[in-house]
Amino acid sequence: MKVAIRVDASATIGTGHLVRCRTLANALQARGASVQFIGRAHAGHGLDGLQEEGFTAAALPAPNKAAAAAASEDYAHWLGVSQEQDAKETIAALEGSPDWLVVDHYGLDAEWEKRLRPHTGQILAIDDLANRAHDCDALVDQNYSPTAGNRYTDLVPPDTTQLLGPTYALLRPEYAEERQKRRPHGGVMERIFVFFGGTDPDNLTGRALSALSDPVFTDVAVDVVVGPNNPHREELEAQAGARPGITLHPPRPHLADLMAAADLAIGAGGTTTWERFCVGLPALVVSIADNQRPACEALAADDLIAYLGHHDQVTAAGLREAVQALRGNPEHLRQLAEAGRRTVDGAGTQRVVDHLTRTL
Repeated sequence: MKVAIRVDASATIGTGHLVRCRTLANALQARGASVQFIGRAHAGHGLDGLQEEGFTAAALPAPNKAAAAAASEDYAHWLGVSQEQDAKETIAALEGSPDWLVVDHYGLDAEWEKRLRPHTGQILAIDDLANRAHDCDALVDQNYSPTAGNRYTDLVPPDTTQLLGPTYALLRPEYAEERQKRRPHGGVMERIFVFFGGTDPDNLTGRALSALSDPVFTDVAVDVVVGPNNPHREELEAQAGARPGITLHPPRPHLADLMAAADLAIGAGGTTTWERFCVGLPALVVSIADNQRPACEALAADDLIAYLGHHDQVTAAGLREAVQALRGNPEHLRQLAEAGRRTVDGAGTQRVVDHLTRTL
């Protein structure tokens, strides 16, 4: 089976799309598939190193400076070019005709997919937003939503297979492995894990470290992963150096072991939500992009996370109070841990791969 994956990463886009596509690619490769990545050469594109994992990677031309500067929460700007141009460049980059073309990009929709149709067997769209039409054979949306079954009713062809909800969360196998080894949460708070994604432009990591530097937390160890495109590394190193018990970790292939060792996480919504759930790690969550808000609100309404609000509403003082409140409520910690484990079992990636291989 041949698979091509069209996905981008950058300081604006973040690294989450590429991370979950790499996870899917590794699982496909384990089933004998050959995988090609196609990504635009934005700053922080993340295509380096894919060949070491046995994949091929094609870099589409970087957008001009004006287009790059216009990139924002307006997802259409994320491409840096028109959908028509992106489609032409993607077609030129394809290594033959793949059995499946996977597209994970908020700036691409049915217009682009229709142009790629003649050049691939089938198309899988990975989405989170349900805000635009897709012309695809299968669609994955791993988000938690009370209306999950109806989100794409008018946005995809009637015969599209919809793989919806955290049951299809694209997680690396290490999370399921740590899940099996981890004991039930004991309600204590001796170690906290902090991670706000690969970029963290608003330095929420720094706010969390300010909160955890309060003397009331001197007996709590803190593990912090600093993402590959984080611009605040020096500031974070200074904060960690001023407070014993804080360990800064460089980017790593997965976070499963650090999550499994922790009693509480402080982090963003998005893919790491499902990783935390899988290992049974309760979390204080901050939405770092508008598209994370609906899922965070739905999860909080069902008491699956402690949601602190959007990034521009969260302060170090608010984080400190929230951590202290959970520390004083061990039963709530245990409930959050168990609810997460019930929601994500770690087998989502294999379920998606099963579908792709079964429908060839």
